[in-house]
Amino acid sequence: MITVNHYVLLSAALFAIGIYGVVARRNAVGVLMCVELMLNAVNINMIAFARYVTPARVTGQVFAVFIITVAAAEVAIGLALVINLYRNMNKINVDEVNLMKW
Repeated sequence: MITVNHYVLLSAALFAIGIYGVVARRNAVGVLMCVELMLNAVNINMIAFARYVTPARVTGQVFAVFIITVAAAEVAIGLALVINLYRNMNKINVDEVNLMKW
């Protein structure tokens, strides 16, 4: 039987991998993918708690749909920034880019 603890452990592992990827990666596309991984971990938590705490309501699923929508907008804007950055500087390493400071 799968309990809410299994979902929370899976979500925590995915979130930890995402945080490690954001901190350790230099590539902007890799950072965006790790942010998406963290958002999906939050979605797993939302749906798991909604299923086990209040199974009659769909609040967790609604919040998950909103998070997916925000993630899609974040990807679109993030990839547009990465493409613009690559066109201007011919690199997408996050450590070497200081264009946004000015």
